[in-house]
Amino acid sequence: MCRHLGYVGPPCSVRDLLTFGSHSLVRQSWAPKDMRGGGTINADGYGVAWWGREGLGRYRSAQPVWADPPLRETLSHIHTGALIAAVRSATESMPVERSACAPFVDGRWAFSHNGVVRGWPNMMADLAAPISATDLSRLEAPTDSAALWLLLQHRLREQPPVRALASLVLDVDAAAPGSRLNLLLGNGEELWATAWDHSLSVLVDENLSIIASEPYDDDPNWKSVPDRHIVSVRPGHLIVTPLRTGDL
Repeated sequence: MCRHLGYVGPPCSVRDLLTFGSHSLVRQSWAPKDMRGGGTINADGYGVAWWGREGLGRYRSAQPVWADPPLRETLSHIHTGALIAAVRSATESMPVERSACAPFVDGRWAFSHNGVVRGWPNMMADLAAPISATDLSRLEAPTDSAALWLLLQHRLREQPPVRALASLVLDVDAAAPGSRLNLLLGNGEELWATAWDHSLSVLVDENLSIIASEPYDDDPNWKSVPDRHIVSVRPGHLIVTPLRTGDL
């Protein structure tokens, strides 16, 4: 079911952000604490997207994060003040390949999905109806997460991030009940995420903001995000809102 991490704060190396803490994202790839029945290991690849002076960069691999040499040899030399990273546990019948690994990116946006869409791909027909054939051809991988990203991109053209994410989660849940829909979106300055039948925590102070599937250390300031809520964070800013149809 994957684990993901979003960070906005003082510049750090990409490697340090993935390995920091006694329960870092790398450790979560093989020893997660709160998968809620969705698997026990996240060894089907990983990815990271970071924002820098030259825009949005990305690296992905189908290797387990702990076994991929570029984590030590390359990503330790890249510094950033904003990042989204994910380790993957592939859903049965979905491919284990680089293109299926989050984050998915477009322009200034980076996106990750922690969970599963029940009944994919059959349940997608009605949700994908408003999307043009040209846009549908851009589906990066034959996975539920890549499909969610395509649907979200379409909504972001007309809606602010909170509304786009909230409406997508509610529409997918209506079409595919029982789906697990922890979505994480960033633009290099702010992060947005949903908690829908999976674990999510935030750590925010005046200098940094972090969203994580699980806390990466024992800092008492971590806050658990309630289920069926959406969170918006940037340094010094935290808003948690229920996900309800009437609020859209």
